[in-house]
Amino acid sequence: MTKRTYSVILGAGPMGRAIADQLVSKEGTVTMVTRDGRSVGPAVASRRADLSQKEETIAACADADVIYHCAAPPYHQWDTEFPALQDAAIAAAEATGALLVVVENLYGYGCAGILSEDMPLAATTRKGSVRARLSEEILAAHTAGRVRCVLGRAADFFGPDVRMSALGDRFWPAVLSGKTVDWVGDPDAPHSFAYLPDLAAAYVALAETSATWGEAWHLPALPPVSAREICEMARPPDAAPVKLRQTPSWLLRLVGLFQPAAGELVEMRYMFDEAFVTDHTKFDQAVGTQVSGWDKAVAETVNWWQKQTMT
Repeated sequence: MTKRTYSVILGAGPMGRAIADQLVSKEGTVTMVTRDGRSVGPAVASRRADLSQKEETIAACADADVIYHCAAPPYHQWDTEFPALQDAAIAAAEATGALLVVVENLYGYGCAGILSEDMPLAATTRKGSVRARLSEEILAAHTAGRVRCVLGRAADFFGPDVRMSALGDRFWPAVLSGKTVDWVGDPDAPHSFAYLPDLAAAYVALAETSATWGEAWHLPALPPVSAREICEMARPPDAAPVKLRQTPSWLLRLVGLFQPAAGELVEMRYMFDEAFVTDHTKFDQAVGTQVSGWDKAVAETVNWWQKQTMT
């Protein structure tokens, strides 16, 4: 009888929960570890641990075959809190021998355009510099033989259960109610977005494909489109075209005095002022890509948001 893979997920945000759903659908054994030990469903065990503490994280990951590092600090505390989270995840992988699957984004490159994995991690922004340093450190741990790891770099994602995103709680409710959408950057610039269930499936595929280990991979995204095009896909039938309004940086800084996450968007604005496109050819060729398509992704996301407004 084949042993079922035992996976431990660090962090219970939308990505962690989506990966758990994928693993459960494959009949895997899953434990989710959070600071408060919250339950995410009857098919997923839960454990409590401070994921910034190595010993607690090691204990929570005992006997794991795969560890999915999905934990992240508040957006405005990346530079102070992210390193400890990664150090603890590495320590757990080293102690248990588990494969460490790391959820990353594209901040480390520090530029717009068409992004591929062979580009240097040359970000000079505060959050981009942190992302680049963490990526280099974990790949170095793999090269040194301390851990087995694989890094998946995801585009901005959206979908059911995703609120903190460019396509999140400040986007869909406005579109569906016919209000003006406030957008950071050029609403007509093409941008790569990924649908959360597609990303979760891609992270699990990386874990299952040993040829990918020890490298960073751009995960599949939907064909690049502009924010205005997404509004057109999502607006209710017979509704007037959605109006978009660019949010000036000075306003983000002002709002950031009261909502720190808003101020943090200023340094990342370059991602939305110009074309920002993910090249995931490497993943396509090594693993194979199956994405939901814009029609399905928008329909399912809109359906979820409509239900939120009804409750």
